Amino acid sequence: MEINDLTPAERRVVDAFPRGEAVDFRTDPAETSHEGAAWGPGRTVRAEVLRNLLVGGEAEEGHVAGIKLYGARITGKLDLKYAVVDHPIRMRSCWFERKPMMYGAQLRALVLGDSTLPGLTAATVRVEIVLRLSGCRIDGPVRLAGARIAGGLFLQGAVIRQGTQPDEADEPPLQLNHAEIGTDIMADGLTVHGQFRINGAGIAGQISLDDARLVNPGGIALHAETLVVGTDLRGHRLHAEGMVNLTGARIPGQAILTRARLSNPGGVALRASSAVMGEFWLRKCPTIDGIVNLRRSQFDILWIEPSVWPPMVRTDGLSYRLLHPHLPAEERLPLLEREEDGYLPYAYEQLAAAYRTVGDEAAARTAQLAKLRRHRRTQPRHTRLWGLLQDATVGYGFRPMRAAAWLLALTLTGTLAYGITPPRALKAGEAPEFNPLFYTLDLMLPIIGFGQEGAFAPVGWYQWLSYLLIVTGWILATTTAAGVSRSLQRQ
Repeated sequence: MEINDLTPAERRVVDAFPRGEAVDFRTDPAETSHEGAAWGPGRTVRAEVLRNLLVGGEAEEGHVAGIKLYGARITGKLDLKYAVVDHPIRMRSCWFERKPMMYGAQLRALVLGDSTLPGLTAATVRVEIVLRLSGCRIDGPVRLAGARIAGGLFLQGAVIRQGTQPDEADEPPLQLNHAEIGTDIMADGLTVHGQFRINGAGIAGQISLDDARLVNPGGIALHAETLVVGTDLRGHRLHAEGMVNLTGARIPGQAILTRARLSNPGGVALRASSAVMGEFWLRKCPTIDGIVNLRRSQFDILWIEPSVWPPMVRTDGLSYRLLHPHLPAEERLPLLEREEDGYLPYAYEQLAAAYRTVGDEAAARTAQLAKLRRHRRTQPRHTRLWGLLQDATVGYGFRPMRAAAWLLALTLTGTLAYGITPPRALKAGEAPEFNPLFYTLDLMLPIIGFGQEGAFAPVGWYQWLSYLLIVTGWILATTTAAGVSRSLQRQ
């Protein structure tokens, strides 16, 4: 391109490039790029001019060359495919006629903040410092799959929509799958209309999605399978319409979805199966609208209120060390009834173990008692009777005081009944002195004998009472022995 081919606007850019000076075409610093299509020749720069500067331009001695543009209208395609660019690219509040092509490029820095673009093709791009798309309005796919960014990726306040071209209709608007980010992804307030794909990516620092909106009803809003994060995943007040998929994610710090709204009616709203996280927070969230799948995941701390769980969950193999907030077992147990696969013994054992970790033995026993009651419901009707007897008498060994209460009640009944109407002696003159208390105990205790039962014979309904005491005594003794045996096996 000859020098005399440049427009006055382009001449300003060319003159400023060797010194890295800014060229500002805006009439007001608060001006946005949304109406950039109507900007005239006075602020229009051809993409070809920018490409020639970036690929072949040189710095003035003592200066750092680079493009620093504000409020420009970029016509044509900025094609840097496979290019090696040693100069920073800073184009804020600019309007792009066509989506820039940076596939396989090697860049120093790329800043497009507050600009309007029809998309960005930059898969496998290499950026040495930073990539900024904060505040951008992008009406087409942002292709950053396989990107390598030594610094951070900034997407705060950006709005990204699906493309309007036929070949873009089913393409995820934001693609970061298998990318590697050297520090953080800062995407607070990001809005994506379609799928945010970041599966297989490695983020050395944190991902921040506070106040973000991911809108893909009936589909996958956040596709983050096998995501690896160095520290935390933050999503305070995240609003996701569609599945949030964290299957196989590795997050050693915290995955914080406090006050998040997760919705995928009729499908899976949250899938974090086979994930490993330090802490997983779903604190103060409204009830999740859709299925929650946490199968085979491992959390050190799981923070979730009972009201957050949806009517159906998948928790087979879920393990956690602590469960917060600390609540009575009666408030946690209804969740286990919502399991899609039905009765899962391990889920009850896991809940009991979490209570034991914090020293709440009473809650742990309640969880294990609930497990045995749930198991009883899975058995055939003719085998449930023995379980019902164990539950009613000693609570399967977890409520030993019940046996004492039964024993006391029956002892008082027998003592009063036989004290009012003593049974006759079998052999007059040879029987010991009758004692209604020890006579009752003699009937009820199958092992210990006080010499009362064999010496006296009740009649009428008192005889039926003696049969009841004998049978009840055997049942109490047997169920107590079974409960003690079960307790010893657990220990």
